[in-house]
Amino acid sequence: MSDLDGGLDEPEELQPEEGSLRLVGEGDSYGPAAWEAATAAVLRKARRLRDDAPDSDVWSVLTRTTLDGIDVPPIGQRSDLDDLRTEGRPTRSGAWDIRTPLVGDDAAAVNEAALVDLDNGATSLHLDLSRTVDLSRALRGVLLDLAPVTLERPDAGQSEALARLLEDTANDPHPGSNLSADPATAEVFGHRVADDGRTPFESFVDTVRRAQALGVLGAVVDGTALHDAGASDAQELGWTMAVGVHYLRILVEAGFSVDEAAGLVEFRYAATDEQFPTIAKLRAARRLWARVLEASGADDVPQRQHVVTSRAMMTKQDPWVNMLRGTVAAFAAGVGGADAITIVPFDERLGQPDAFGRRIARNTSSLLIEEAHVAAVSDPAGGSYAVERLTDALAVAGWAELGRIEADGGFGEQAATGVEERVRSVAAARDAGIADRSRPLTGISEFPNLAEVLPERAPWGRGGVRHYGRAYEDMRAEPATEKVFLATMGPIAAHTARATFATNLFAAGGVAVDAAGPTDGVEAVTAAYAGQRVACLAGTDAAYAEWGDDLVAALRAAGAAYVVLAGRPGEKTVTDVDDSCAMGVDALGFLGRIREELSK
Repeated sequence: MSDLDGGLDEPEELQPEEGSLRLVGEGDSYGPAAWEAATAAVLRKARRLRDDAPDSDVWSVLTRTTLDGIDVPPIGQRSDLDDLRTEGRPTRSGAWDIRTPLVGDDAAAVNEAALVDLDNGATSLHLDLSRTVDLSRALRGVLLDLAPVTLERPDAGQSEALARLLEDTANDPHPGSNLSADPATAEVFGHRVADDGRTPFESFVDTVRRAQALGVLGAVVDGTALHDAGASDAQELGWTMAVGVHYLRILVEAGFSVDEAAGLVEFRYAATDEQFPTIAKLRAARRLWARVLEASGADDVPQRQHVVTSRAMMTKQDPWVNMLRGTVAAFAAGVGGADAITIVPFDERLGQPDAFGRRIARNTSSLLIEEAHVAAVSDPAGGSYAVERLTDALAVAGWAELGRIEADGGFGEQAATGVEERVRSVAAARDAGIADRSRPLTGISEFPNLAEVLPERAPWGRGGVRHYGRAYEDMRAEPATEKVFLATMGPIAAHTARATFATNLFAAGGVAVDAAGPTDGVEAVTAAYAGQRVACLAGTDAAYAEWGDDLVAALRAAGAAYVVLAGRPGEKTVTDVDDSCAMGVDALGFLGRIREELSK
């Protein structure tokens, strides 16, 4: 296999003879300069690189920076592995556990869904139920010795109910079940407290000890709670390490050995549609936990990972795109070595997922395992220059976050306050990227469909999630009652690019347009004008320069109170406008101004 340093990876004596099946010939090995030249040519054609810029500038143009400040280059090189520790490889062998999510407050309905899912590909259940649900009724007929059960942020009563069911199982319960005690999440995020009035930590040791007696897992370190609040990957890593260390300290003080305590804990992480960062995050998490255990004097106890596709990335509008998001996230989780994967149904943002939503979710994992054979290789990303480098960078950043938490005294109120402040800063940076659409959301900030009819689902609320597209969705939930007049200048071929851009931008904020259609001249445009308060010019720079000012004057005379230019105003376009929209505009700010004008 060739690389950017030139030559072949294989030693000369191992290179196949002429006429063999080797796919790379001597003339097909290229160095960095050749790649830079070819890439620069494409970028210049796309006007993303100046003609006089050196070819080497392609690296800065194409390198993106994550919310953790980590530079991700467009392509990996062998030099990326210089002095690099490539640790954190997956320990899972074979297929991952297809852990289907079940929500609701009707025990009979949950039971029916559970049995259907288990009969059709799911291998375990992840329950997020109302506290009033009878767990024994919800799990009736479920073979608990074959199908593990885990709980989403339970109170002590739910953990107790699951423990009783596992104790009553005829055979030994499946060791993958988890009583799911997670006092840190309850303490910091205020989810649930013990039914008997005790603090979350007071019942923690008893729950874990009971799990040990049953031969199942007892505790969860839930990174998804911080992810849902807006955290970056490194912040999620640092937080889970801090909580994991805190749990080890509590359990060791209660009489457990470090090895015993580590073997009773499962880590829960979020997987997003940012494929490579997700793969690297899971690999980095294993590396960090191994370092924690090493420093604690423990044996090498593999970190058990339950990965849930991100709820924060899910959208209410155009929910069908959530299937694609979930597929990419699940693929990344599988490649990253997750032991169990829960794919959030595409319709969860609309309410309680129906049978179709659950079927698509579980079948996604089945297809990845059985047809795409993603689980056939234990570490598909291993050796990838880019993934190994990103894994190392995330591990370093996550360890630094752990250091900050420990410097604040370890897990506790003071440390949590510092974490929350840092998370708010990252969330604000993400929001800024979503606002200017440098972090596009398909169906929300890009390619919205104002005419879509959303599927109906039974009500089911789930709080505590900072959804990425919430600001746009709030606008879409209350669409503007008035339309914008789209003053298309000239034939379709001339105005279609900017007209399409402006139409999609307005639609992202719940604003529809009335388009003039192909027009030639001021009179033709004003003839199509019907008194709309806001008008938007869409045409070429040449048309703007030739008759844009005259058109603006005519529209104002006809009643337009607010005129927008699709493009950037300037000497060669139109200057007498109230607003403008172009690539890189703060879309949320722009849409807010438009909606305000339309409401007058």
